[in-house]
Amino acid sequence: MDGLIRGLVDVAIGGNERRGRDDEDNSTRDERSRSSWADVVSGEEQDQNRGGGSSHPSQGRRQNVEENQWENKGERVPTRHPHKEEQEENTYAAKVTQQQDFSESQQEDNDGWETVGKKKPARQSHKVQKEQWQDYKLPASEQHYSDDTETHGNLEPSQLELSGLSEACNKLWELDSNRLVPGNDYQIDCGDGKRVHERADMAEGLLFSWVSDEVFRKPTFARFCSLLDNYNPNEGYKEVVTEEERQEQAAFIEEISRTSVIKYLHKYLVIKDVAPGSYQEFKRMLTSLWFDLYGRGGTSGSSSAFEHVFVGEIKQSGGEQVSGFHNWLQFYLEEAKGTVDYQGYIFPRRRGEIPDSETQLLTIQFEWNGVLKSVSSTLVGVSPEFELALYTMCFFMGREENHIQLGPYNVNVKCYRLDNNRIGSAFPIAES
Repeated sequence: MDGLIRGLVDVAIGGNERRGRDDEDNSTRDERSRSSWADVVSGEEQDQNRGGGSSHPSQGRRQNVEENQWENKGERVPTRHPHKEEQEENTYAAKVTQQQDFSESQQEDNDGWETVGKKKPARQSHKVQKEQWQDYKLPASEQHYSDDTETHGNLEPSQLELSGLSEACNKLWELDSNRLVPGNDYQIDCGDGKRVHERADMAEGLLFSWVSDEVFRKPTFARFCSLLDNYNPNEGYKEVVTEEERQEQAAFIEEISRTSVIKYLHKYLVIKDVAPGSYQEFKRMLTSLWFDLYGRGGTSGSSSAFEHVFVGEIKQSGGEQVSGFHNWLQFYLEEAKGTVDYQGYIFPRRRGEIPDSETQLLTIQFEWNGVLKSVSSTLVGVSPEFELALYTMCFFMGREENHIQLGPYNVNVKCYRLDNNRIGSAFPIAES
């Protein structure tokens, strides 16, 4: 009898233990399930954290902040931590990704996103007339320049403009009589939008459907374009500047100095005691600021403000990536040659701000020579003299971040100094 009772007790206790173990197993499975779901939901953020904030995949295009070796002209310097301007440009994509992730966390889907029209098939490469470019290699004194442009508006800076950088920059926008008109001078097709981390090509055709031939007959545009092929795009390769190229540089500065935009810039900087009163000295100052070579990527004389900002460079260390390259004319010419592959626009921070063919401040993604630039902002259709004046103004009168108004656009112009007297980088960022 006692044996029977002990058996029944053992069965009861064993059953409870098994049920307890089963409950623990079920609880563990639930925890694993919840953990796995959390991993799926937050995997994108974890991937970014593992990649140092990068939005690039690991296929040779990681957005690692590389060791940047700034150096004095003519000397090799030891490797240092990346310059602040390089860090900012390298992490720009990660910041945009975080903003988009935050926006997505407020919604369950992206039904609110739209596409811009129908994507056009790729067109044939456009042949830019370059015959007159050979004349730009003559000594500056032997070249023919356009007459001084007719003044559009008062060139004397107002007290409001002198007291506020945004007002002064907006004045430059108003004075840019050479700015092109969308639909009349050129046509863009933004294609479809994407988030920074997405690798799919969302643009079936090219960004530029066409640009009028008349654009390249404009003196400042033609002279600017003639400068773009003077550089080796690979960062760290020493540039060799010929005498003819120096004459092209001087002739370009001479040409843009005849525009209202540059005349206003000079008057403004003279009042601020930044530029010399002599216009000839001022032109030499601009030439030095934009074209003097300095070291980047560990090699002296391998870069300049003009090359980095307008032409672009390809970094080799830490995985290939495009650096600089913020000019729309350079984009158009490289796209026409087939070396740029437009991948689509980056979704704006807020809905209802989808770019279209009229938009003149774009945030886009593209490949250059097969190397990805995951996010880049560019002003479209503006004149070369306007961009040079804008970045020069921000360099001398602004800070690293310059929140300004340009016509209908809220812009943050990033401007970074090198050794306090050179432009390391400058580019616009669209603000909401």
